[in-house]
Amino acid sequence: MAKVAVLGYGTVGSGVVEVLEKNRGLIEKRAGECLEVKYILDLREFPGDPYEDKVIHDVNVILEDPEVQIVCETMGGNEPAFTFSKKALEAGKSVCTSNKELVANHGAELIALAKAHRCNYLFEASVGGGIPIIRPLNNALTAERVEEISGILNGTTNYILTKMEKEGTDFSEALKKAQELGYAERNPEADVEGYDACRKIAILSCLMTGKTVDFKEVYTEGITKITPADFSYAAKMNRTIKLLAMSALDGADGGGEPGCLAAVAPYLVSKDNPLAGVNDVFNAVFVQSNMLGESMYYGKGAGKLPTASAVVADVVDCAKHAGRHIVCLWDEEKLHLEDFGRAKSRFFVRAEAAKEEEITAVFGAVEKISLNELPAEFGFVTEVMSEAEFAQKHEAVSGIITRIRVKD
Repeated sequence: MAKVAVLGYGTVGSGVVEVLEKNRGLIEKRAGECLEVKYILDLREFPGDPYEDKVIHDVNVILEDPEVQIVCETMGGNEPAFTFSKKALEAGKSVCTSNKELVANHGAELIALAKAHRCNYLFEASVGGGIPIIRPLNNALTAERVEEISGILNGTTNYILTKMEKEGTDFSEALKKAQELGYAERNPEADVEGYDACRKIAILSCLMTGKTVDFKEVYTEGITKITPADFSYAAKMNRTIKLLAMSALDGADGGGEPGCLAAVAPYLVSKDNPLAGVNDVFNAVFVQSNMLGESMYYGKGAGKLPTASAVVADVVDCAKHAGRHIVCLWDEEKLHLEDFGRAKSRFFVRAEAAKEEEITAVFGAVEKISLNELPAEFGFVTEVMSEAEFAQKHEAVSGIITRIRVKD
């Protein structure tokens, strides 16, 4: 029998206990032995909870108990999650986590520590919630050279954009609804400004390249400036708007160090693109590899039980590989990120109608996209150009209202 400890009895932590108990028989068959929750670490008391007798307040009880083989870290945040995870690994206990912030900050270090102590640090739930994406990258695609990863990695922003498109609501109203439903936090900054998706694409970039990506260096843009008018233009172009996270291998010009281009930003996506049909809190990840080509992973990217299910899948892996380290290619060597100014795309631009002549002089003859309800402005799509080139043209003219990149 493998004893399990859960650190943090919040949404995900309570979900982990629920999954382990409800699917106990099936999990036991797949793990090859019984998995039993021995401790639940939390600062709070839980009177009346079915598992209140397992709740403790001192992490050292877990660290010093030789029966505990696997620790589920579902606390969130960097500290004390990092310290607790590090001490557990040093004690030879495998750690499974849903904590994207911790993985993005210390993933390589904790993986190396697990290897040194013949245990495991697994983090399937940290990127896609219930979507299996870490395991496919590490196992199913192990014979592939993964060249690009892109997709919708945040359920909150996807829900907000879906509501804006389907119901014509503005951003603040859609956000309020997301908060009422529990999809968005009281402080939604990490989601709506793109920081959550940024950490996730950084983690996937690390697994794609085997090196460490500093998420703070990834170009990140959120959805707070998207308006119902943007969706009206998108509809006229048979497109929708999605917050995409992308990372692609990119050889540097002039014989420089090869690296990758990574970014998080809103994009206009064609209705023919499978990502256009990913709505509400669902997420999807596209992987482009050199032999298989394109593969897509789709499902609920957040939520108590979907995320907990992914954590428990890691627990089962740890039980099956007790005393053996599962290889994960992610070194502490830093990966070179290309200057995002080199990235190329087309741009959809909204501009004041009175400035058309000035804008045409800089951008050339463009095909206008007009909306009857917005007579004082027009839209157009540029040719393919670099971020730096577009920025120069933007600086050279007045009257630009907004711009959104186009995903071709």
